[in-house]
Amino acid sequence: MKYVLVTGGVVSGLGKGVTASSIGVLLKNCGLRVTSIKIDPYLNIDAGTMSPFEHGEVFVLDDGGEVDLDLGNYERFLDITLTRDNNLTTGKVYQSVLDRERRGDYLGKTVQVVPHITDAIQDWIQRVAHIPVDGRDGVPDVCVIELGGTVGDIESSPFVEALRQFHFKVGPNNMCIVHVSLVPIIGVVGEQKTKPTQHSVAVLRSLGLHPDLLACRCSEPLDDSVRGKLALFCQVPPENVLTMHDVSNIWRVPLLMQSQDAHKTILRVLGLSGHAEKLDMHGWKTQIADRWDSLKDPVKIAMIGKYTALSDAYLSVIKALQHACMAAGMKLQLDWVEAQYLEPEAKETDAAKYETSWQQVRAADGVLVPGGFGNRGVEGKILAAQYAREHKVPYLGICLGMQVAVIEFARNVLGVKDADSTEFNPGTPNPAVVFMPEISTKHMGGTMRLGGRRTVLQSISCLTAKLYQKEQYIDERHRHRYEVNPEMVPQLEAAGLMFVGKDETGERMEVVELQENPSGHPFYAAAQFHPEFKSRPGRASPLFLGFILASGKRLNSYLTSRATPQPSPHSTPVKPSPATSLGLEGLNLSAIGGSGSSSSGAAAGSGASQALFKGSS
Repeated sequence: MKYVLVTGGVVSGLGKGVTASSIGVLLKNCGLRVTSIKIDPYLNIDAGTMSPFEHGEVFVLDDGGEVDLDLGNYERFLDITLTRDNNLTTGKVYQSVLDRERRGDYLGKTVQVVPHITDAIQDWIQRVAHIPVDGRDGVPDVCVIELGGTVGDIESSPFVEALRQFHFKVGPNNMCIVHVSLVPIIGVVGEQKTKPTQHSVAVLRSLGLHPDLLACRCSEPLDDSVRGKLALFCQVPPENVLTMHDVSNIWRVPLLMQSQDAHKTILRVLGLSGHAEKLDMHGWKTQIADRWDSLKDPVKIAMIGKYTALSDAYLSVIKALQHACMAAGMKLQLDWVEAQYLEPEAKETDAAKYETSWQQVRAADGVLVPGGFGNRGVEGKILAAQYAREHKVPYLGICLGMQVAVIEFARNVLGVKDADSTEFNPGTPNPAVVFMPEISTKHMGGTMRLGGRRTVLQSISCLTAKLYQKEQYIDERHRHRYEVNPEMVPQLEAAGLMFVGKDETGERMEVVELQENPSGHPFYAAAQFHPEFKSRPGRASPLFLGFILASGKRLNSYLTSRATPQPSPHSTPVKPSPATSLGLEGLNLSAIGGSGSSSSGAAAGSGASQALFKGSS
């Protein structure tokens, strides 16, 4: 087993996750099988109980693991399926060691950070690194390990020591260390400063880890003199000082590293130089990186959320929209709308924001309400769903976005004016959304309906079946505590809100669509699951793709060639097409005008989060 360790210095949020993912892409395209581990030094057992304002979104895996958003980066970049054990936290390590101590496994010894915690970390890494994540049997070739936080933090000390021991144990030819650091530009003269990186590397070396490569984050390419200075003071060859400057989109980062022969250096350190000549990034460049920059036809989406001050809170949703836009050949223009400013009360407290927010909704080609918890802004989301339904604006609801669509329909179509969710109004006499009976009301961590679950399609002619091209079922990831009240379903369906996807018991509502009628709605669909978690750059989520196509008035031409779903895979084997390696096998791009259109990096959300390759995939 070979290992690549990615550490960070100076400040957090430099893009260690994207750097680690990009290294994985290069190694994978050299013919190696790659897996990833993210180490988070916080004491939480997992990310499930943390606010999105703390660490961004909580990413959910097939096995129900609630993990750091960087595991989403790994899955999207590498097209792999990780497990909860691929995210290691301080809480998990200490919990496992204390459980062993309570069982008496240490035979009376004093349990200490060294060797017991550090040994547990090494054992965890070695065990998880050998688990295949690409759907094939056998052990992966390389494990990319990302150490979260900043070198020198008290919290990460046990992990740094464990990795120092691990480096010695596996040998220098089996681990390559990449240190991501900041080279800021100070003052009006624009001088690139090396001192922060010098100090960061000095701290890392003092802890026993010597970087083989420096990945220097800077807004502009490094000057040759700056590169030479860093090489001298950090004891790294000049060719191993990588300039990781801002690029037009996130998918250019692997290409940026390739242009500086980063893959050759890493493979040489790992004793795998023979694989360097196998590198083929042509498909990645043309089908993903270049395609994103070539898109021109705009589509404006209003995202109705409550964490809009931090784009990472909706990272997977943003990425799924981008993937869908690449598939549809459209340029994403994302307008962030704070849900609470759509509510009538906001007109009194902040009339300007109220008016601006509604102007954004009215100007949008499509309205998206993502998942969330808590009652802040819920009435605004309900009003957005009502506007989209009544004005025939394409609507996509995810998790809470489906629940507010159901509440809105119950209030304004069924006439049940006090319909609500027991999450927001426990005493509501007409609950349209209720707490799931088997979920704990006392414990928060890991108690939701989590992970991959099967949705049984109720009709082969529904829009969802046509988009997924499945006739029987689909598998998607979940994260929720509340569900549509099954007692209200017959009334809702009689009025035209059709639950076209249900769980295997038939009791839980999974997908809802408006019943087709002569006037017609271009796209009104919502899902209890989170389709964004399985979206990939070359294999867009079907629901997101349908939403974008409808918003760009291209859905009908796309569906013309897909009117009848193909048989489900388990009943009729499907022969893979040549495009399968990039996940493009299901797209009729000519039918939807996707030969070359949409977005510059700044189009999808804040310009900073796109120009800098921080935290996205």
